[in-house]
Amino acid sequence: MAWFRRNAAERYAHRPSLPLVRRRLPMRYHMKHQFGVHDLAFLQTMHALTGAAMSPGNRVEVLKNGVQIFPAMLAAIRNARKTINLEFYIYWDGEIARSFAEALVERARAGVAVKVILDAVGSATMSGRLIDFLRRNGIDLEWYHPLRWYTLSRLNHRTHRKLLVVDGTVGFSGGVGIADEWLGDADAHNHWRDTVVRVEGPVVTQMQFAFMDNWVKSRGELLTGLDYFPAVEPRGTQLTQVIKSSPSEGSSTVKLLYIVSIVSAKKSIWISNAYFVPDRDTIRALEGAVRRGVDVRVLVPGDHNDMTVVREASRLHYELLLRRGIRIFEYQPTMMHAKTMVVDGIWTTIGSSNFDDRSFRLNDEVNVNIYDEGVASQMEKMFEEDLHRSREITGAKWFRRGLFERVKEKVAGVFKAQL
Repeated sequence: MAWFRRNAAERYAHRPSLPLVRRRLPMRYHMKHQFGVHDLAFLQTMHALTGAAMSPGNRVEVLKNGVQIFPAMLAAIRNARKTINLEFYIYWDGEIARSFAEALVERARAGVAVKVILDAVGSATMSGRLIDFLRRNGIDLEWYHPLRWYTLSRLNHRTHRKLLVVDGTVGFSGGVGIADEWLGDADAHNHWRDTVVRVEGPVVTQMQFAFMDNWVKSRGELLTGLDYFPAVEPRGTQLTQVIKSSPSEGSSTVKLLYIVSIVSAKKSIWISNAYFVPDRDTIRALEGAVRRGVDVRVLVPGDHNDMTVVREASRLHYELLLRRGIRIFEYQPTMMHAKTMVVDGIWTTIGSSNFDDRSFRLNDEVNVNIYDEGVASQMEKMFEEDLHRSREITGAKWFRRGLFERVKEKVAGVFKAQL
């Protein structure tokens, strides 16, 4: 796969479907505002619609940027005693890729069962030398939906999940990839801004199940027993939920998460998302929130963007959103790659899911949801810090943008179903 250019994985994954690829109609969800995020009805509904229980007794740590994310992940790997499960969309060659490979191999040589799932498109530029280093040192590595002529119908179905689960007791998820683009502290244009959550406690069992879901699809092997699913004692006080979404399940769990959260908001909805291309249902839900007096703010990438077509498709919606009272901010220092939302000062979601049709209909995703005022307060503070490094898009200026800009947005909008 050496013929793929750098970053070709992201671009290739967003191209229109080939003729042999089956198209899926968009999921349509509509919900009326009946209760608030602080009400028991919200938690019961979220549990019922997503199929994931709200798990008490967890300890949640929010990690900001590679300077915090990678050391925490590597420390967990180096402390593993029985199992390491890693699933990523992006694993590219570089400094951090070598650090992860060496840590995984060291544990495998020590007798730890190390299993890795990488997406065949997202990690297509990974070198054969690095792959061979992992495999010859005892690591079970599977490619998710490898590209072959007889699997074209699955070409558009990627695993976009970012998961690391160690000993069935510690888990990580968020927007990060294993690549040098995520090094640093968003302190340079090539050091991206991202957010990951580290979790200890009973809910890690749900994260382990999400990994096993795709391990079975890739290897056909069930992961069972206490090495993977130990009885995990309470480690903290956070009420936490892990949702997994996949087109093979027939409904978009991640879209349900966003719709129910937005429609239930009474005070504030603050969204950070790398690829914000909302569909009709989510625009209607956001508009309804504004009419209820909810402060709706959306933070997206600015000029530093790894997917130009997605940026233009996102901007296609700015005028509609601005006219409905939704505030939009573009992050300036570097690529803003986080996928988070905090609602009404108590409900937070951090995960791999973008706010677009690809995450809603085509990708496998994982999000960690936390029902806790302390975590929400931390997320709101982080969001405000990001706003200080962003430029707000104002209606008066945006409505006067030039014809060329409008044409680029319209052209990008043609590809919306694949973004």
